[in-house]
Amino acid sequence: MTTLENSIVINAPLDRVWTILANLAELAAYDPTVATATVTTQAASGLGASRDVTMRDGKHWFKERVSAFEPGSALAFELTSCNFPIASLSHSYSFSEGAGATTLRQSMTYTPKFGLLGKLMDKVVIRRTSDEGIKAFLSGLKTHAETAPPVTDSNGSAH
Repeated sequence: MTTLENSIVINAPLDRVWTILANLAELAAYDPTVATATVTTQAASGLGASRDVTMRDGKHWFKERVSAFEPGSALAFELTSCNFPIASLSHSYSFSEGAGATTLRQSMTYTPKFGLLGKLMDKVVIRRTSDEGIKAFLSGLKTHAETAPPVTDSNGSAH
């Protein structure tokens, strides 16, 4: 099992960052590695909501669902299937706010497929490419939260 920890300071209020991250359909608007994100449940947000994601490379995809949902406090996702060399993966987010900015922390834990070969692949390539992807995702989220027009949450409030 591998755990990657990353954080970023976003110059936007916590409720705006939360609203963007919690809206499953919005992922492709800010993650430069994602081509499409399609919500597969009736609700586009909340505990149990899920999405299918197609990567921009045209080869990779994954499906995930929200496994923790505490507005403004904690958000987590769990992969339900994918075509990456990953047997299991979860990623969680925590938030803190101060002086008009939000610090977002992400922790991603995964287990590679293929046993010993997978562990070697993790050391050689999976860990590095996963961390690069997370950093691109966080950078895109930062830019989107700081510059895009406000988004509307499920209650009709703009953030």
